[in-house]
Amino acid sequence: MGLSLFGTDGARGIANQTLTAELAYAIAKGTARHLPRPARVLIGRDTRISGPLLEAALSAGFMESGVDVMLAGVVPTPALAYLIGAMKADAGVMISASHNPPQYNGIKLLDVAGRKWEPEAEAAVEQAIADKDWPAPDAHHIGQQHAYQDAAPAIYQNRLLSIFAGRLPEWKVVLDVGHGAAGRTAPAIFQALGIPAEVLHGEPLGELINVDCGATHPEKVREAVLRSGAAIGLSFDGDADRVIAVDATGRIVDGDEILYVLARDLKANGKLPHNQVVATVMTNLGMQRALEEENIELLRTPVGDRWVAQEMRSRGVALGGEQSGHVILKEWTETGDGVLTGLALMAALGEMGCTLEEAVAPLVRYPQILRNVPLAEPVRDWTAIPGLRKSVAEAEAALGEDGRVLIRPSGTEPLLRIMLEGRDVELINEWAHRLETGVRQALESAEA
Repeated sequence: MGLSLFGTDGARGIANQTLTAELAYAIAKGTARHLPRPARVLIGRDTRISGPLLEAALSAGFMESGVDVMLAGVVPTPALAYLIGAMKADAGVMISASHNPPQYNGIKLLDVAGRKWEPEAEAAVEQAIADKDWPAPDAHHIGQQHAYQDAAPAIYQNRLLSIFAGRLPEWKVVLDVGHGAAGRTAPAIFQALGIPAEVLHGEPLGELINVDCGATHPEKVREAVLRSGAAIGLSFDGDADRVIAVDATGRIVDGDEILYVLARDLKANGKLPHNQVVATVMTNLGMQRALEEENIELLRTPVGDRWVAQEMRSRGVALGGEQSGHVILKEWTETGDGVLTGLALMAALGEMGCTLEEAVAPLVRYPQILRNVPLAEPVRDWTAIPGLRKSVAEAEAALGEDGRVLIRPSGTEPLLRIMLEGRDVELINEWAHRLETGVRQALESAEA
């Protein structure tokens, strides 16, 4: 095994093929090598059918290493992040592939603060796995397993109830929990808050998680909102760390627009330090311009909620997120939480005294074009492609302040992504074609 096990969001693969029980066992052994003694690890999972298999393998690896295991059962990733501290664990492991199809699964390591382990710590675990660097099993030091499948979700639910009780408008809501982890928590929370909610895809069917439902298919909640006359729809992904909203007119509201609404509300309440918001390089330029109209600065990071969270910590920023619906509200958490974000969005709208469609109206999205150029092998530095740096500079000059060019290698595929935004659709189309053609010609020349 090469040292490339952990990506930007943990170790992921096709369950029982590339992400096997043997690998999960080894991850537990390698992780235990870097925990204090005595240690307790809290393990949570989403509804995927491979979840219990990987949970059992992780449990065996930890207990064999003398680490006690606490089983939280099916919980959202952000719930596990909170519960690590609330239940006095030393670390957490989430078994989920988030928004990916059912055949995939993943293993994410979380620290005592509920944050993803730093890349250096993950690299140390990978090295321990590669070297099989862990103590031999000891008959006198075997970890114990404790079940908290009922208590853990209740602790998380009570926390959100304590934050939002009495703060939400009494609107009709549609919730699409995508056959995932939110099905265990979101409906119960909304019911306890007295908010009437229609629940879609609420059955915990792991073989259908994210399949034509949830945050990656917001058209499903859109249909239900329009049919039922609901004021808002909220659509969660498999592990409920992201949310996509739908307004009463059926318009899909992504993470950019949710950030915009929350930023305005936080600023109005004096809770937006430095008047700054963190988002990624993929956030629409229209979002940046709309925030500027509110005297709010947008700070950009590479794609990935890890980098958003890191920038928020280093700058002391209270709000950040991604287009995908990962939103971090630092007042309450250091990780994306779809259910919390949905509740915060509704609370903000209640305070602002407006509907979701009214709140997002000032944000006018710029047209965006994305071209993917296949590569013979992945590249790290796109500026090494002959002529591309010069062409990008020319495109930026032509687009001016009303446009933007972003070139980035894909983190998962051998592709070069070329993204352009601007007010003038014909102009960005023209330059997208020029840049794509230039890259293809340069690559062909290099291969000749």
